[in-house]
Formats: sequence, structure tokens, C-alpha cells
Amino acid sequence: MRYNLSEINELIRNRRTIFPEQFSERKVHREQIEVMLNNAQWAPTHGNTQPWRFHVFMEEGLTTLSQFLGSTYLKLTPENQQNDAKLGKLIRRPLLASAVIAVSMKRQVEEKIMEIEEIEAVACAIQNMHLTCTAYGIGGFWSTPKLIYAKEMNEFLNLDEKDKCLGLFYLGYPSIEWPTNAHRKPIEYNTKWVNK
Repeated sequence: MRYNLSEINELIRNRRTIFPEQFSERKVHREQIEVMLNNAQWAPTHGNTQPWRFHVFMEEGLTTLSQFLGSTYLKLTPENQQNDAKLGKLIRRPLLASAVIAVSMKRQVEEKIMEIEEIEAVACAIQNMHLTCTAYGIGGFWSTPKLIYAKEMNEFLNLDEKDKCLGLFYLGYPSIEWPTNAHRKPIEYNTKWVNK
């Protein structure tokens, strides 16, 4: 066996969502984020298009992101549908994190590869980031508020029209015990074996 499979199994099965409200004040270092981003880039990618793009918000950049999320929510959400709790989370969460990475899909100009496959590649990249976080003992949270799919988000990140932001990935050291109470259904519930 080339790698320690029991450690890899443990890493995959211990990956958890840790919300920004559960982060401590201990800071994640830029060098750690660089390792996460390098690992993200080793995700599978059809045609080797490498469609992932990253915008890393740290320090005062977190305030910039917080203000953008709050003002954009108010702009895009009809007044009678606005929710103070939702608005509060959008504004507060970046300020609780060491860093927030906006992860986007860069659409291939030729569009030879189907868009869904480019999105899938970026999702795999985010999983690589999350597993690297877990190895470090850093909390990660992949957030997808509706407003990230709006043209305002593309303008904020300076993305082209056909590009898509696919999530905000929040990073911080947990202030809580690492959760262990997750479960998955046995594979019998969702697997068919086809032998002929």
C-alpha cells in the first residue's frame, strides 16, 4: 500500500463544518492557506482546464467583504423579504474568521468542456481545501448565500460574465471540541452493484 489508508480514512471521516461563530481568536497563517490552495489545485479537472480561482480576504479585507455582503443583501432582497438575522450573519461572519476565500469557476473561453464539469472540478478543489484544514486542525465552512450567484458578486470579484462564484470558504481555529457526532448511511442504502 502506498499510503497509510487508516489515516486517510480518518481524515476524510473527521472532516466537519465548523461555523465562524465557533472560531477562536487564534489566527490562521498565510503559509497554511497557501498549502490549502496548492492542494486545491490538485483536484481532478477535465481537459486540465484548472477552472478554480481564489480571492483570499484577510485583515482589513474581511471588513471589505462584510460590508459588501451586507449592502448587496439589502440591494437584492425585496424589503418585505429581508431578514435581520440573515443580514446579521452575512455581516458578522467574515469578521469572526481569520480568512475567507471566495472560490470561483473561470469559464473556459472556448467552452469545450461542459460548464457542469468545470463546477464539479471546483467543488473537488474545495473538498481538497477542507481536508487540508482538517489535517491542520483548522475549522472550515463552505457557505453559499444566494447573493454569490448575482452579477454584483462577479463585479466585486472582477469576474467575467460567464464565471461563477461557487462559495465563500471561512477559516478559523475552533473554540470548541472537534465534533465527532456525524454519521452517514451504510452504502447498502445508496449503492447498486452491477455485475452483468
